[in-house]
Amino acid sequence: MIERYTLPKMAKIWEPQNRFAKWLQVEILVCEAMAKEGMIPKKSVENIKKKAQFSIDRIQKIEEEVKHDVIAFLTNVEEYVGPDARFIHMGLTSSDILDTALALQLKEAMEIIIDDVRNLLDVLKEKAFEHKNTVMIGRSHGIHAEPITFGLKLAVWYSEMKRNLTRVEQALDVISYGKISGAVGTFANIPPGIEKYVCNNLGLKPAEISTQIIQRDRHAQYFTALAILAGSIEKIAVEIRHLQRTEVGEVEEAFTPGQKGSSAMPHKKNPIGSENLSGLARLVRSNSIAAMEDMPLWHERDISHSSVERVIAPDSTILIDYMLNRLTRMMKNLVVNKDTMARNIEKLKGLIFSQQVLLALIAKECSRQLAYSLTQRISLQAWNIGESFKQLLLSDPDVQKYLDNKEIEEIFSLSYHLKHVEEIFDRVFQ
Repeated sequence: MIERYTLPKMAKIWEPQNRFAKWLQVEILVCEAMAKEGMIPKKSVENIKKKAQFSIDRIQKIEEEVKHDVIAFLTNVEEYVGPDARFIHMGLTSSDILDTALALQLKEAMEIIIDDVRNLLDVLKEKAFEHKNTVMIGRSHGIHAEPITFGLKLAVWYSEMKRNLTRVEQALDVISYGKISGAVGTFANIPPGIEKYVCNNLGLKPAEISTQIIQRDRHAQYFTALAILAGSIEKIAVEIRHLQRTEVGEVEEAFTPGQKGSSAMPHKKNPIGSENLSGLARLVRSNSIAAMEDMPLWHERDISHSSVERVIAPDSTILIDYMLNRLTRMMKNLVVNKDTMARNIEKLKGLIFSQQVLLALIAKECSRQLAYSLTQRISLQAWNIGESFKQLLLSDPDVQKYLDNKEIEEIFSLSYHLKHVEEIFDRVFQ
């Protein structure tokens, strides 16, 4: 279930009231621009600005008959304005209003999302520094590899989310374009200066060229940026899910008083937040594919994109807003089990230092192939019988030919792996 307190601001952008209000805002600005150009009487514009309004119920009733949302809207506005309404929408096509208003909605939505990303970045940075020296095992292919810190893992997420911030800021820029260029984009019935006036007053830029619509590569970039962001959110969520597994137990989502994990098993504490985010990411990704499918339209325009955007625009922006807020809360309250991390480091009884053994042997003029073969033989022996890797090395005559006991002891040092943590943090958080 989507928590209600995360949604009102974003959801309001997509409500009919806001959509029609933006349509009316665009229409009135066009009238203002035309009056400045002497195309329509200034008194008529003042009357339009004074009387123009709309009723959602009435628009819907008219649309049932005319089967055209913009005509229904204009008919309803005319009922309020009277004879001067003849100057509203003069020389325009529906997409002049629809695309310019949609740009405003997408712009508003992305501004919220950008704030959400910045909030998440703040939490990730705080947690990264908190756990900069919290040692844990690094894994590749799900198998113990070499030591890292949980702070480094968080720093990786922070760095990726910074790239997401850049992408959504670029998407905000590329979507912030309007068009008031007429039926096929030639300005035949309305001069380019009208478009410039309207866009300037709306905080948009005029599309350098358009057909009947703004080209949908802009929208494809917008929804693809959201899809990549959703992928990064899922990446973090999947990691939390893995780290919360009983066999790992290194981090877990906060479990609030009164919360229940299972209807059948009272002991359960499940990573439901992370699982929820993984599922929602699939929706946002699929919507980006729909946005790319909207790019190839017939000639100067068809309306196959319209039905798609009515779904994916509110859905993707609302979902991303929710996902970012949920992940931010999750990270803020994440339970980090340092003792379990420390125990897991010891689980393979020193095998995680096998590369240092390999490198130490090579440094003693042992060929790489022989050094690898020797280290692997002892490693597999330790793995199979569950004995200490270090003890097996200390008692192996082939190893003793190259390394003395002191040199072997020095290999098993966590600090060796963590000596550049400060430098990495400086590079990420400079």
